[in-house]
Amino acid sequence: MAKVITLCGSSRFKDAFINVNEYLTLSGNVVLSLGIFSRSSYYTVSDYLKKQLIELHRQKIDMCDEIYVIDIDSYVGSDTASEIWYAESKGKKVNLISHSLDIMAYLKGCD
Repeated sequence: MAKVITLCGSSRFKDAFINVNEYLTLSGNVVLSLGIFSRSSYYTVSDYLKKQLIELHRQKIDMCDEIYVIDIDSYVGSDTASEIWYAESKGKKVNLISHSLDIMAYLKGCD
């Protein structure tokens, strides 16, 4: 059976999210990603909506077997750190893409 993987990280890394999603999907995984990329969108996310999106993303973490953290240039912001803590508290495996040579090589080929 395929693993279910949730992608976590800053929404400013939209292109990396798309490419990692593609890589993991082609590798036979079910991938859950961000629903919107607020930092790359044309609108501002209200505090209320942000709270809802955080809760939805935690539900995705609850549903998955493991998470992949998109940590471009080793960047992990406070929201992503909170997602890592949440995943670990639920016993989920946490992977950093910066530690995955295969995914990093794939991303370099996507430039």
